[in-house]
Amino acid sequence: MPLTDTSHRYGTVTRLFHWTVALLLFWQLGGMIMKNVLGRVPLMKFWVGTHASIGVLLFAIIILRAFWAFRQRHRRPGYQFSFMGKAARAGHSLLYILMIAVPGLAILRMAGNGKGITLFGVELSAPTGQEIAWMTAPANAVHGLLAWTLLALIVGHIAMVVLHRFWWSDDILARMTGGDVPIP
Repeated sequence: MPLTDTSHRYGTVTRLFHWTVALLLFWQLGGMIMKNVLGRVPLMKFWVGTHASIGVLLFAIIILRAFWAFRQRHRRPGYQFSFMGKAARAGHSLLYILMIAVPGLAILRMAGNGKGITLFGVELSAPTGQEIAWMTAPANAVHGLLAWTLLALIVGHIAMVVLHRFWWSDDILARMTGGDVPIP
């Protein structure tokens, strides 16, 4: 399997980015869902306690993924010139925008909340006790809402994969799993 994308399938690097981001988003969103269902039980204290560290890691990987996607844009499988192709392009663009905005806003809030920054147990900045409102206000206003919107888009993304596989029988998922892709 080639490292770079081709016009018929995604390469190893793209697939590694995709599935790593999927796993980390599952951890992040799953943790918030479980916190809402179970409350602050010991497991949730641990899981939610990783939220900021995993969020920063996720943000860094998504930025790298976006740069890689931009570099591969002329190589990767294209979209159809139909309504569904345009909808797929719009959906993927919105996924990227939210994958960058959701953790980006949280990082901005973390930098401005005055509580210091500790990631993966390493203190990067000490608490100052000084909140910077313009840095915290955007995430306070929309971080959660945008995260749930991202979850809805992910569910739609998965639903479209299922439709492609079982309704349209074109197995578009093979492009992202490394399986055999029928070449037209």
